[in-house]
Amino acid sequence: MGLLDILLGRTKPVVPDLDQLFGLPSAAVTLEAAAGFRPTGSGAVCFATVEGAAFEQTHREVQALLDADAGREGRPVRLTRDGYGYSWLVSERTPNQLPELVNDLHAVNSAMEVNGFGPQLLCSLAGFEDDEGRRLTLVYLYKRGTFYPFAPLPGAAERRDNSLELRMKAVLADDLRIEQDLTRWFPVWGAPGL
Repeated sequence: MGLLDILLGRTKPVVPDLDQLFGLPSAAVTLEAAAGFRPTGSGAVCFATVEGAAFEQTHREVQALLDADAGREGRPVRLTRDGYGYSWLVSERTPNQLPELVNDLHAVNSAMEVNGFGPQLLCSLAGFEDDEGRRLTLVYLYKRGTFYPFAPLPGAAERRDNSLELRMKAVLADDLRIEQDLTRWFPVWGAPGL
């Protein structure tokens, strides 16, 4: 980055670091100890829908790879589309299989990236729940290489628990690279699998 870039306010884009996903299992231990949130076993990767044979081939290869895992216990990976036109590859595991779920999320992101579809990747999600039925989702922003907590209020239509999200930001600061710009903490209402 040169002096002219600095003067004009241009910044260098953050390089995605998919290995950040492997911090989720240690973050899960912290979440359970500090706040009572445990993994649900659900996760998803969101990407802009792409048409074409190359994308379809990549999707089929990723889905076949993940479905071939013997530990899936009859829970196939599924592809869905939301009301905004984004595609979601949803993986369901048992709650005690968070490391395997993280491997699924990493494999999907890596395959998309390697096959030239990295710019279409938006985020990856992992779900958590406490004994009171409160839901918490850790959202990994692909283009930023950071996480943020998303906590929808139970029984409320599109309202979130901002105080819980901020508390979880502080709790997870040592485990995950947390997104500091709160304006990038986008709600993921109705995300498939969560």
